[in-house]
Amino acid sequence: MFNRRKFIKKSALTAGLFSFSGNLRALTQNNPSIIPPSPSQNNMKPIVISTWDFGVAANADAWKVLSTKGSCLDAVEKGVMVAEADEKNNSVGYGGLPDRDGIVTLDACIMDSDGNIGAVLALENIKHAICVARKVMEKTPHVMLAGKGAYQFALEQGFKTENLLTQESEKAWKEWLKNAKYNPVINSENKNYQNAAPEKLPGNQYNHDTIGMLALDVHGNIAGACTTSGMAFKLHGRIGDSPIIGAGLYIDNEIGGATSTGVGEEVVRNVGSFLVVELMRQGYSPQDACKEAVMRIIRKKPQTAKNIQVGFLALNKKGEYGAYAIQKGFSYAVCNENKQDLILPGKSYY
Repeated sequence: MFNRRKFIKKSALTAGLFSFSGNLRALTQNNPSIIPPSPSQNNMKPIVISTWDFGVAANADAWKVLSTKGSCLDAVEKGVMVAEADEKNNSVGYGGLPDRDGIVTLDACIMDSDGNIGAVLALENIKHAICVARKVMEKTPHVMLAGKGAYQFALEQGFKTENLLTQESEKAWKEWLKNAKYNPVINSENKNYQNAAPEKLPGNQYNHDTIGMLALDVHGNIAGACTTSGMAFKLHGRIGDSPIIGAGLYIDNEIGGATSTGVGEEVVRNVGSFLVVELMRQGYSPQDACKEAVMRIIRKKPQTAKNIQVGFLALNKKGEYGAYAIQKGFSYAVCNENKQDLILPGKSYY
């Protein structure tokens, strides 16, 4: 039986939906920062990218997770743990070069596709800082823990105390003490490229940096992780960009993610990774977004930029990626179903 009241109500609802759809289209056309609802992202092509040549081994473990339809969050955690455990990697985790007091301190952060974050700063005697950062995210109401508090929390979560200072790193530190001059070498983390500074002080050949990793899983979600032992021979307590959400790492699941490497002070000053993601929101490609973030640093401090390295790496929701750095020599690794160990040079200003 025809019901006039129900018919009018249904017609009004349908008209309202058409009106909302039209208004949304108009809004998004006039304002590209407004993102319309996206269709299901299931069955995306997974991919993982990470900074520097040592990202190849890290990507391989991350790919084990992604290739079996695992989550992007699990992938980035498992991936960067490889670099943290590698004693030959003098810029991340176990075997990382100490500060000028001979103490190895670790910084790390992790961010999932829902915007949840966790970070640890100046953590001592715990090998896998990224795992502690994830526990901060999942087990506390906080987003950051630092120093003794981070260490205490790690022990409460079952992590074991380990001496992170290897014989090689201790030897490099003692050699550095003979001159005790802080003089980071550009691109020293790239084993295939050394843009050496004029003064080659003992220990400098090992100096800095970071592994940042971004992963897109089969469900269309993006997560990221960033972990480091920081600048070699830094002041005790120094924190760079790596554990700072928005600086060393940022994820927006509608848009993509970005991570950084190099001299963290300049990344923090420009909130670099957040900037890259916001530029992608405005329509920039991953590489162009990274380039513009680098140019911000150069324009603000042109004289400083000539003598430092900063690089950005980005991944968008389509699985497109790109990188850009101040100096030549920055490299990054890519792994998907077609590329298992690809190392690409990031484009650069100089």
